[in-house]
Amino acid sequence: MTKQENKGKITANDIEIVVVSQENNDDFLSLTDIAKYKTTDYPSEVIQNWMRNRGTVEFLGLWERIHNPNFNYLEFEVIDGEADLLNVALFGITAAQWRARNPNKEGNMRDHATLEQLVVLSNIESINALLIHQGLSQRDRLVQLNNTAITQMKSLTGTSLQKRLK
Repeated sequence: MTKQENKGKITANDIEIVVVSQENNDDFLSLTDIAKYKTTDYPSEVIQNWMRNRGTVEFLGLWERIHNPNFNYLEFEVIDGEADLLNVALFGITAAQWRARNPNKEGNMRDHATLEQLVVLSNIESINALLIHQGLSQRDRLVQLNNTAITQMKSLTGTSLQKRLK
């Protein structure tokens, strides 16, 4: 393991960002500190949203291909396909299809999701990880995740629930 030492802090847009330096001259910036630019109370949510972003997944895959001689392409394909699997299970379309249908909207489909959709998305992400661990195929996972998403969306948006809450 490479020894790390705190190199100090930099300031960008009035946010202090910790910089960590390793002996091999690699420098790392704190994502948590950077995320505080969006929200100082919940930077972890910013990072979670960033990590779910299709562009982020594609960037990380490309970076690993270039810089990591031990990069596991097969494992990454599971991750790369997992993001669109969840989009299809919940929204019924892939990220690319959403972008093609919404060329004037900024961000991605998840940025425009309702609170209920984001709750269900979080739930099916956990379920998907369990299904992967159980060895289910992508197709079987899609069927189960879609059924779960439909059931949960009905529960969260159903009129009987809304009447009970009033």
